[in-house]
Amino acid sequence: MQILVTMPVNDRQKDLLKSAAPGADFIFHIKSEVTSGDLASADIILGNLADPRQLLKAGNLKWIQLNNAGTEGYCDPQILSPHVQLTNATGAYGLAISEHMIGCLFMLRKKLHLYYANQLREEWKKEGHVAIVQGSRVLSVGMGDIGSTFLRKMKALGAVTVGIKRTAGEKPPYVDKLYTAEALERELPLADIVALSLPGNNETRGIMNERRLGLMKKTAVLLNVGRGSAVDTEALFKCLSMGKIAGAALDVTDPEPLPEGHPLWKAPNVVITPHISGGFSLPETLEQIVEICADNLTRYLKGDPLRNQIDRKSGYAMKF
Repeated sequence: MQILVTMPVNDRQKDLLKSAAPGADFIFHIKSEVTSGDLASADIILGNLADPRQLLKAGNLKWIQLNNAGTEGYCDPQILSPHVQLTNATGAYGLAISEHMIGCLFMLRKKLHLYYANQLREEWKKEGHVAIVQGSRVLSVGMGDIGSTFLRKMKALGAVTVGIKRTAGEKPPYVDKLYTAEALERELPLADIVALSLPGNNETRGIMNERRLGLMKKTAVLLNVGRGSAVDTEALFKCLSMGKIAGAALDVTDPEPLPEGHPLWKAPNVVITPHISGGFSLPETLEQIVEICADNLTRYLKGDPLRNQIDRKSGYAMKF
């Protein structure tokens, strides 16, 4: 059995993976170094590829374990045969991305982005009133690992927490109210903070359009760490420029990368980061992904169900 690993693992992490599949033949190539030969001989791939279409060269593939939560491109039956098992890294990103969201939130609420800009200009200048997080109403659109972890931390900070999820389910104790998508437009005018942690698919594309952005309070802020396609970029720029919302923190954009000269770069009260809240920016994230891979390797060899199996229609991990 040949296992191709495309993540930048260290020697200890390599040993952990090898111990989960003794006797297997491992190839460790980061995704930019993967060859056609690597793909043709791989029975298992642990990690993403530079382009999902490379899977067309993986004729022996039985299972691919992605190193992220998003599954765009990998669910296409013309690219990945239905008999190949597909799993993702749901559960590995909540820590890193939720802390990034909180950092950006405090930057906007305390106007730290304005004070940093003043510092660069060597200006000693007050920027007026700031806002508090305690007592704010936080609406998380998306209640996977990232959205749930963010609400858990916001609850600890004294916020009122509201979640929107795709399907009905039991309300966790750290969530004050839990709804499905039909409640979104009712909840947007009530929220002080709107956080998006959605995957990219037909259901989520443009979910925050001009009309829904217009439902937000003038004092509210938008956080997006899922996919840039969830927000109408032109409408968001208009809302920020006209002061219809108080600010936005975007780790993802549409288009992405955001091109030089795009007006969103200079929109008022926007904090933009280049899709780095997840990935391997936090070393602990890679550690958790490797642990998921090792656990799933053990399950695979025993013939047990794999963690985070993907529903190809929705792109979400199934529970078992």
